[in-house]
Amino acid sequence: MTDRPRLTVLGTGYLGITHAACMASAGFEVLGVDIDAEKVAQLNAGQVPIFEPGLEELLRAGLAAGRLSFTTSYEKAAEVGDVHFVCVGTPQRRDGHSADLSQIEACIDALAPSLTRPCLVVGKSTVPAGTAAVLAERLASKAPAGEAAEICWNPEFLREGHGVADTLNPDRIVVGIRSARAERLLRQVYATQIKAGVEFFVTDLNTAELAKVAANAFLATKISFINAVAEVCDAAAADVTVLSRILGADPRIGHAFLRPGLGFGGGCLPKDVRAFLARAAELGAGDALAFLREVDSINLNRRTGMVNLACEVAGGSVAGKSVCVLGAAFKPGSDDVRDSPALDVAQILHGLGAEVTVHDPQAIDNARLAWPELRYADSVRAAAAGADLVLLLTDWPEYAAIDPHELAEVTAAPRIIDGRYALDPAVWRAAGWHYRASGVPGDARSDQLT
Repeated sequence: MTDRPRLTVLGTGYLGITHAACMASAGFEVLGVDIDAEKVAQLNAGQVPIFEPGLEELLRAGLAAGRLSFTTSYEKAAEVGDVHFVCVGTPQRRDGHSADLSQIEACIDALAPSLTRPCLVVGKSTVPAGTAAVLAERLASKAPAGEAAEICWNPEFLREGHGVADTLNPDRIVVGIRSARAERLLRQVYATQIKAGVEFFVTDLNTAELAKVAANAFLATKISFINAVAEVCDAAAADVTVLSRILGADPRIGHAFLRPGLGFGGGCLPKDVRAFLARAAELGAGDALAFLREVDSINLNRRTGMVNLACEVAGGSVAGKSVCVLGAAFKPGSDDVRDSPALDVAQILHGLGAEVTVHDPQAIDNARLAWPELRYADSVRAAAAGADLVLLLTDWPEYAAIDPHELAEVTAAPRIIDGRYALDPAVWRAAGWHYRASGVPGDARSDQLT
């Protein structure tokens, strides 16, 4: 082994591509592995199949420097790598709420037979507590190197749209290990971050596995809390946007994730909350996390509430009405439409008879694949042309910058529902719009409009 370990990254989804490109930018020799030959060719050509700010530039720099490449060969990965990062998906099972570990198991099974020398296999995927210990036995039984092929766990804490920064400058690094050798290797991998003062937590496997799901469950709870409060504000004629700022001013609470909205989606928070619940039940501790069922329920109910509000503002029904939906990605800064609240609402409105046209700065192609029955437009003006109602459902910065007077010129009626609290109600109402948002009081004039 050289002074600096050689790395492989197994799986080239969002996490894998980001981790591979960032590690190469830090000076490591990195080999990415995926069974999808078309994707491997695309990556070797410097093309990133996802939208993530700064990632394509980083990928191309790594390729040009000769530090980064991609292959379909697990045998080559075993030959090259000293540290193998497992970055494959752990989606929700189709038959329940538990995590589907089939991709991780397949990855271990593909790599293990070629591991003939000591190495470290580092799980970064989000998995239920106890998974790493089982995988360690599986790896040792299938690898010629036996227990010298060692498992550890290093959960990721990436935010889509900020993945590059979160990899290069994380707020913490967690490693679950079983040996001093594993700690030493991982300290070499993350030497730059440790030197910069990033806190480096060394713990057991189970604690490391719980770190990610516990963090996501807490963030989901915070989001659902303020969204539940928004409904109370509706009933009490109070303003949830002001209330959230008041609550966030308390340092024990903080502003992060306390912004009301349409709720969370994507490929992480929803499935992680449910998998955490499922694993706790398997461990006999299900009652301790029973409140997470309500967190999940509140989150999904926000989508139903948005549909109901749209029907109300449209005069009782959206059937036959033209509806413009601004946003398809589950969050800004991403083209990910997995469990997108915006597209879920759009699809429900379509099912109720509305003619729905969707716009998104980055996610249109993915949205078309997921929901081909909806209409799509390449500009906000085109999406809003002739609209009886506009819904802002993903808080892209460009939507907050929309001129309400210019938008009113193309719509059939100046009605807007701000599902992400991205707009200034006073500005839009002054421009003649009927502005609505859950938990934000209306003025007398707008309340009279239908």
